[in-house]
Amino acid sequence: MLQTVELPLWALVLILGFAAVTFASHFLFPSVRWFFRRRMERAIARLNTRLQRPIEPFRIMRRQDQVTRLIYDPQVMEAVREYARSEGVPPNVAFEKARSYAREIVPGFSTATYFGFAIKLAQRVSQGLYKVRIGGADSPALAQIDSRAAVVFVMNHRSNMDYVLITWLASSHSALSYAVGEWARVWPLKALIRAMGAYFIRRRYSNSLYRAILARYVQMSIQQGTTQAIFPEGGLSLNGLVGPAKRGLLHYIVRGYNISDNADVVFVPVALNYDRILEDRILIEAGMKGIRRFPVRVRVVIGNGLRTLWQKFRRRFTPFGYAAVCYGEPVSLRAFLTQQPDASTETLAETLMERIRAAVPVLPVPFVAAALVRCGGSAQERELKAACDQLRQELIARRAWMHLEDTQDGQLMADGLEAMQKRGLIARASGEVRVAPGQQEVLGFYAASVLQRCDAPAGIAPQDTLLLADPEN
Repeated sequence: MLQTVELPLWALVLILGFAAVTFASHFLFPSVRWFFRRRMERAIARLNTRLQRPIEPFRIMRRQDQVTRLIYDPQVMEAVREYARSEGVPPNVAFEKARSYAREIVPGFSTATYFGFAIKLAQRVSQGLYKVRIGGADSPALAQIDSRAAVVFVMNHRSNMDYVLITWLASSHSALSYAVGEWARVWPLKALIRAMGAYFIRRRYSNSLYRAILARYVQMSIQQGTTQAIFPEGGLSLNGLVGPAKRGLLHYIVRGYNISDNADVVFVPVALNYDRILEDRILIEAGMKGIRRFPVRVRVVIGNGLRTLWQKFRRRFTPFGYAAVCYGEPVSLRAFLTQQPDASTETLAETLMERIRAAVPVLPVPFVAAALVRCGGSAQERELKAACDQLRQELIARRAWMHLEDTQDGQLMADGLEAMQKRGLIARASGEVRVAPGQQEVLGFYAASVLQRCDAPAGIAPQDTLLLADPEN
């Protein structure tokens, strides 16, 4: 037993390697994981003391555990068996397909990434590009939402900046879980977005198995109290209007809700608007062509970002005007189903979209664009001023959220004209304002958000004082 044994060097290295891996996997890694897990739990406990809606344990489960829990859910297993029968494939093949769908859908939420990096980055980007305003955040209706209820922010989709802006402004409430389209499945966005708790939706997967897994994931998230954020329009607005809702995710939520449950589901309408939308011309062109495919051009995005940083470094960057987020009147799913037991998901969707339209904020560029459109695209400044005054009175009568710097000297009109002139959307000469050649579609795109508000019913906004506030104050 004590005799010397000679081994080739490669064999010794292999044995020592296996021993090191065994030691690490059985002793070192579990201890390290336990150490960092304890630190993370303590950090989340401290974080939850300042959040209105604490982070749920479901969000901090290991991603693989969430995937396993999802694919072994009884409803998903039934969908796997049905898929195997209908497609004529072995059950194990159907199960592996279900596993791949679940891995793609389930996010890998990272508290450190979300609150340590993403929130700060979102704030810097938002305030670096825009002067941000917020309305309705102090609404009593929001403050009275039951702490046990699952909250779903239902938003209009104006720009890809929506994700950045609402992530920052909602950071005092909770961590949001987004439903994100296929456009975000590009490097390096994919890993970052998944770490922020977003889940991807592939609309081209229309088979019953994928829909069953997606529906069950959404329902499980809601049942665990995860704060959701969805864009019911299903995509960016191509004409500036708040469009009709696609009922997919709403249908999953309603179908998985049991009115006898202790916890409620509360939908919070959120409306966003901008003085300048970064991808406005791309959206307008897509709307004119009748298509919805505008892939992310990573080189263009990086190039524009570097150009903006260079302008900021040289102190030559001019902000893109105002961006605003306004909260509408919440809708309790329990109260809705109690009052209208025979109501459909379509009725709920229409109610939510109506409240989103009622909360769309009025900013200088859309406001003046709407007044100029009403004047036929050309007017003397005094005529435009009269049109602005009339439009303002209509919006006040409808209790619209408005950014009013100074209503006495026409500052709202002056801000809008200056911003549009810098972009070449209008021409001014001899006291006359007219739409610049070829810019009619752009002007109409911005005007649509205000003109649509003028067509909405009066008196359905949630506050008495409808002025937008600086979120830093």
